[in-house]
Parts: sequence; structure tokens; C-alpha cells
Amino acid sequence: MASSDRTGAGGGRSGSRRASSSYRSSPARRSPSRGSSARSHGASSSGFRMRLGSTTFRLRASMIVLALVLSLLAGRAFQLQGLDSAANAQAAAEKMTHTRTIKATRGSVLDRNGAVLATTQPAVKVIADPASISVNGYNADNLTDEQLADLAERTPHQVAEVLVNFLGGATTDYLPALTRTTTDDGSVNQYEVLKEEVVADTYEQLRQALDEVTDVLGNRGLYGITSEDDPIRVYPSGTLASNIVGFVNAEGTGAGGFEYYADERLAGTDGYEQYESGHYGRIPLADNTLKEAVDGTTYALTIDSELQYSAQQLIAAEAAKYSALSASTVIMNVKTGEILALATTPGYDSNDPGAANPDDLGNRAISEAYEPGSVAKVFTNAVLFDRGLANPDTKVEVPASIASGDNEIRDSDRHADTKHYTARGVFYHSSNIGSALLLRQLDSATYQQYMTDLGFGSASGVELPGEAEGYLPGESMADYTRDNMAFGQGFSTNVVQMAAALAAVTNGGVYHQPTIISSATDANGTAVSLPERASRRVISEQASAEVLDIMEAVTAGGAGQESRMISGYRMGGKSGTAQMIDEETGQYDAHRYMSSYVTVAPIEDPQVLVYTVVEVQDQYGGTVAMPTSRMLMSMALPRYGVLPSAEVPIDTEPLEYEP
Repeated sequence: MASSDRTGAGGGRSGSRRASSSYRSSPARRSPSRGSSARSHGASSSGFRMRLGSTTFRLRASMIVLALVLSLLAGRAFQLQGLDSAANAQAAAEKMTHTRTIKATRGSVLDRNGAVLATTQPAVKVIADPASISVNGYNADNLTDEQLADLAERTPHQVAEVLVNFLGGATTDYLPALTRTTTDDGSVNQYEVLKEEVVADTYEQLRQALDEVTDVLGNRGLYGITSEDDPIRVYPSGTLASNIVGFVNAEGTGAGGFEYYADERLAGTDGYEQYESGHYGRIPLADNTLKEAVDGTTYALTIDSELQYSAQQLIAAEAAKYSALSASTVIMNVKTGEILALATTPGYDSNDPGAANPDDLGNRAISEAYEPGSVAKVFTNAVLFDRGLANPDTKVEVPASIASGDNEIRDSDRHADTKHYTARGVFYHSSNIGSALLLRQLDSATYQQYMTDLGFGSASGVELPGEAEGYLPGESMADYTRDNMAFGQGFSTNVVQMAAALAAVTNGGVYHQPTIISSATDANGTAVSLPERASRRVISEQASAEVLDIMEAVTAGGAGQESRMISGYRMGGKSGTAQMIDEETGQYDAHRYMSSYVTVAPIEDPQVLVYTVVEVQDQYGGTVAMPTSRMLMSMALPRYGVLPSAEVPIDTEPLEYEP
């Protein structure tokens, strides 16, 4: 049995070859026979001279040919050693030079309290070097033909058996790759990917097992299996906040949600190692270049995982109860614009986005625009209060209908007589007619500017991809368009955009750009500065207080107030029911609605806003969306230490007046 020593990097081997019988002595050269000599001497002298001349000629010709060949060889040697030496040296160096990418670790995504929403788990690709496996890392020059044949036949099977124990499958799954020693172009094959995303610990166990196997020559260790970094992106809570966090594709690149939005910063910058290697592995003392990877940024979102979980559960239950086509809810800190929860349904598992309906992989709360309906009456009153054109006690005569362009505006309760409402009463009864009449006091251009300042008509800038800007008519809009906008038709918005505008008119009058980012840190834990968010005053504090007055009237007055309130807290609210537009006809669908409800609390110092939107058939906002908003508010207030109100009024201010 041949003795062997392991040499060189990567487990290269060398061994002394056994003496071979091929070193045989050559047979003795025979001397010319005497008979032949006699025949030579018996020849005529003239014949001898002819043969001598012929021999001389041939000798000279041979010398000339030899001289030419030597000249050509010398010229080629001069070309190789002189003229082409640099090029050949460069080609040889390039052939020996290899570059290995050092993958940057993708930054994690956390919730506001540090709970992990997305992280990277160390893993590898398992790589085979079939050429090395065929000789199990030995120097083939030091082995007999029989040994080489035995290694080529049996080693791939030994390796495959170990792979099955740790990677699963059958030996037949691996043998084709392990025995493919040449590539399609006939060159030596040193690279076959056996499996991707193998947990690092599993690979280490695999390596140890390979080292323990005795090969066919009686030595321990199987060679030719290596690894490359192939980290796995993991979402520990699966479906939790999946429509926010998003997912990565097979290459580890952000492909949805925040993973896509912040991909470049999360990904970091890969490094590389450049080194030289020969037939038996890396050359230890050769030139090596190393550039370390820069790991990605880690983000803490504003999302509260506990509230997010509750929001997802409640919105899913509500959608199932009413066979809703879709549903969304947002919980927002009204003083900062921070989003505490943002749930949509249907959702998906970020660990397995391929199993989801492609239409569900986005975030409907920002990607779908809709007409908000009566909740928009909050803005109608906010603008009028800010301009001094109305206050909660302003008297409004509300007839059975009014003309608007070529159409008529009616209230949903279809009253035949004229109603005498205060502005508070118009809001409480959600009168379309009263809202349009009030807004007719303000010119279209001024109204349009208010709506622009509230964020309508342009993307909110929340840190998620695919946001729909919505539609806002221009300042020269027709009067009937302004009438429709007074009660939430004629313009469109998305859920987050709407919540930010509602927060602005209830927090004292300041618009804050909505956000899902709380903080960011680099790979060293150093804080990373974030872009400044837009913040601007849109209405006065007095106007905001008056908005809260009329919103409180909705929750604290009339029948069913218990279902709209939370014990111990003063609250404000408003429902909305907007007809959906039929995409085929371009007309309003009489049976499809966007039912919504907004609630804010506590009235004396608003902290939290919850806004819920459900797409249903033949159902109203107060029925469908209000229970979810109320339940989430009851969870959020104590969670954030919001104390109950000192006093909770039972009766509201006047809703009607005597003419």
C-alpha cells in the first residue's frame, strides 16, 4: 500500500510511487556480420565513391534542415522569452489568480421595542470539486493506475453517503455532480453546487464527518467538499407585519415591502479576497488582497409587534365576518406621525412569499387609492373653522335636496322636510347637503390649497414602495366637484395618507409626514442619521379644538354611544361609507362600499388615532369598521400609558336649533 503525506492548502496530497517493472534494460545492439563486411569489400571502387558522395550530400542536407529547425526554435524561444514573456507571465498569473466574494451581512429589521422582524442566519452553499474528489486530493503523479481507478470509482460514493446523512436526499441525487470531472468544453471541473442555504452548524458537522471517513487507500479524510457564504433571510414571526417588512428574492435582494424600499442600505457592501492557487490549492506566500465587507444598516421600525398582531387578527376576523374583499387598519401617534401598526388583509408569510397570491404581496393601505366618503367631512369643517367661516354652533338649513351641476345632492336618510342643524349636527347626522352648503362659502382655489397642505394629491413619503398618490382636482375645479369633495367624493387617497391628514387636524393643527422608521444603526452600532420628515401647520389650534368638539359629538351623543366609547376616556369619531367605482362602467357601484371609521383619543389631549377601512358589499362604516377601530383604541391607550380622562361628558352640545 502506498504511503502518503498531506501537503499544500486545501488537503492536497503527495505519495511515493511503487517501483514499476516498466524500467526494463534495452536489448544489446548487434555488430555487423562478417558476411556483410565481405560483401562491402567485394564491391568496385567506383561504386564506393558513388555511395560516399551520396552519403556526403545527405549529410549536408540533413545539417541544413537541422540548422533551419534550430533557427526556428531559437526564434520562437526568443519570442517567448523576450517579446511575449510579459504577456505569458500575465496570462499565467491571471490563470492562477482567484477572487472570492465576501458577503456582507444584511442588516436586521426590528420593531420599536427591539423584537426581531427580519434577520440573517449564517448559512452556506455546499460546493463540490469533482476533479479533487476523483483522486481524493492526492497528487495523481504519485499513485498507480490501479489506485487512481479505485479512488475514482469509490470516493464519490463515500462522499455521497456522508452528504445524504446531513443534507438529505439519496446518493443518486449527488453522484452525477460528484463524478462530473470535466466541463462541457473539456476543461477540469472544480465547481458544482450541491445545495444552497445550508445552516452553518450543519455544514460544520458535515465537514467533521468527512474528516472521519477512511478512504480507499486507508487514510482518514474525504476531500473536495467546500463551502461559500449563502446566508438565509429569516422572518421569525412569519406573517407578522409581512405587508410592512416584505421579503427578499432567491438572490437575497429586497423584493417587497421595507426590504425592497431600503434594500441598498440593508444589504451593505460586499468585500472580496483575491489570491493565487496552483494545482494543489492556495499558494501560501503568494500575493493576496483582502477587502473586508461592510455589513448593512439595521433598522428599528415604529411598529409595535403586539399592537400589530392584534390589528392583524381583528382585521382578518372582520373581513371574514363580512366577506370583505380587502381590509386595512392603521394605528398612529397623532403627535409624531409614527405608525404603531399597519395591518392589511389578505396577508402572507414573508418566509414563503411564493405561496401567496401575487396581488397580496404589496400593502393595500398605501398602494390602493379610494374615495374616502363621509370621514372627509372632518376636513370640510376643519378648513371652514380655520377660515372663520363656521364654528360648531353655526346654523345650517338643510333642505331635502340641492342642485349641483346636472345632478342633485341628497342625504342618506332621505328626509323630505327641511332640517335645522348646527354645524355640529350636520357632522353628527353626516349630512351631504349640509356639508356642501357649508363649503360653498369658500372658493375652490383656497379649499384646494388646504387639501394640498393636508397631503392629498401626492405621495405621503412613508417608507414603503408602491404608494398611490391619489387624485386631487386642481384649483380651478368646477363648483359641483367642490360640492362632491365636501362629503368625500371626487378625490381619492390611500389609508396612510388619510390617517396622516386626520392626525393633522386633531393634534392641534400640525401635519407630520407619516413614518415607519424609528431609528437606524450601522454594523458597529453607531446611530445613522435619518432624513428629516416634513412638518407644517395646516390649521390653527382653535380650529383643531373645534374639530375635536364635533368628533366627540359622534361618540358621546345619541343611541348606541356605549358601542362607540371606551370607558373612562373622552373620544372622537366619524364613520364613512363611500361607493366604489365600477372599473368596467366607470360609474358608482350601488352595492360595493368602502366602509370606514376613525377614532381619536383622548379628546382633551389626543395621543392615538385608529383608522379602519373595509371593502364590502351593502354594509356601512359604523357597522363594519367601527368595532375594530374601537377595540384597537382600547388596547393602545393603556399600553402607552394614556391616563383616563378626568371627566367624561354624557350629553353633547346642541345638534339642532329652533328656526
